[in-house]
Amino acid sequence: MSSDFESYEQDFAVLTAEITGRIGKVPKLVGDEKKQMVANVEKQLEEARELLEQMELEVREIPPQSRGMYSSRMRSYKQEMGKLEADFKRSRIAYSDEVRNELLGDDGNSSENQLIKLREERAHLLDNTERLERSSRRLEAGYQIAVETDSGSNLPETQILLGPDKITSYEAEYIFKRSFSKVFNTNFKFYNNIM
Repeated sequence: MSSDFESYEQDFAVLTAEITGRIGKVPKLVGDEKKQMVANVEKQLEEARELLEQMELEVREIPPQSRGMYSSRMRSYKQEMGKLEADFKRSRIAYSDEVRNELLGDDGNSSENQLIKLREERAHLLDNTERLERSSRRLEAGYQIAVETDSGSNLPETQILLGPDKITSYEAEYIFKRSFSKVFNTNFKFYNNIM
């Protein structure tokens, strides 16, 4: 009986070595080749499980006084089988570096390129923030002038000369508010798109 067990052990060792080699190849394959390799590994894993079951049956038939040694071997084989199955699961979803770089369009310098891109975006954002602050200060100053002009006169419709047209202070305030909201909304959208 122990000779059957040892024969199963040898078969299990050869089979696990083949499985380990194939598991290492799975991440490097794509498409149909990968599917075929995955199917082969699954078949071999099933064979290994059957071998473990046969070995377990053989251990049960061994006399109790010498069964301890074989039981400890079985535990180590079951652990090895669990490790193989876990490695296989990881290899099925893993991609090799070449495949990952090809899929992501990565040329190997991605962290440097991303850092440069982030610095450029930050500089652009700071420039736009300064521009927004300057525009806001100018608009506030213009609004203050309009309010002072409007409150300084008792005439309900003070005329303001802007270029060739004359407009009232109410119209000027309306134009100011409309332009301020346009500038604010444009910059708000711009910042949201960057972030």
